[in-house]
Amino acid sequence: MDSILLLEDEESVSRGIAFTLEREGYTVYTASSVAEARALYESRQPQLVIADLTLPDGNGLDFIRDIRMRGDKSTYVLCLTALDNETDYVMGYDAGADDYVAKPFSLSVLSLKVRAYFGRSGSKEPDEIRSGGLRVVPREMRAFLGEEEISFTRNEWKLLQMFLAHPKQIFTKSQMLERLFDTESDFADENTVAVNIRRLREKLHDDAANPRYIRNVRGIGYVWAMESKRG
Repeated sequence: MDSILLLEDEESVSRGIAFTLEREGYTVYTASSVAEARALYESRQPQLVIADLTLPDGNGLDFIRDIRMRGDKSTYVLCLTALDNETDYVMGYDAGADDYVAKPFSLSVLSLKVRAYFGRSGSKEPDEIRSGGLRVVPREMRAFLGEEEISFTRNEWKLLQMFLAHPKQIFTKSQMLERLFDTESDFADENTVAVNIRRLREKLHDDAANPRYIRNVRGIGYVWAMESKRG
């Protein structure tokens, strides 16, 4: 799955961008500070970085320079800036940015730029993902537990894809509703998440009392407890 690191300290802007891109099928890791972005860059190795320039603990340009000084020339870097003048653009490109979007911007324009990059890069989904005894073939929307093929509903697939893209990351029920379901629906509440989790566990033969795959984090949400390997 195509992965994006979003460095943006304005929560409403970050949530809007992440929600839009995740709805289009991208994996989005969000950071609100340079320090957090550096840690996510190291652990997640995203294919594309969207970086704001003015941050609470430094400048987004410093983060971009760090990436390039490590010898990383392949990660595409898209800058967000409220300062639409020639000097800022020059500084950004000198630091190693590939493109700019000036605030305020349209989410559809940003999405088009992201789509254009991944289209040019030829990035594609992995042929398969393995986690414990589970094997998933994303392009065919097929999953196997050992030799048994499992069928999932649309929402179950969304949950499974989210968990496999973010193993060992805790998701709150509200995050899962926002990312995966139609939150404007009268039926979209925390019980919707619980019902889908229960059904997904049943299909994975995951014992709720001693789960192997999906664990409940009391008072918070759920986490996929197994590592996932993409190949």
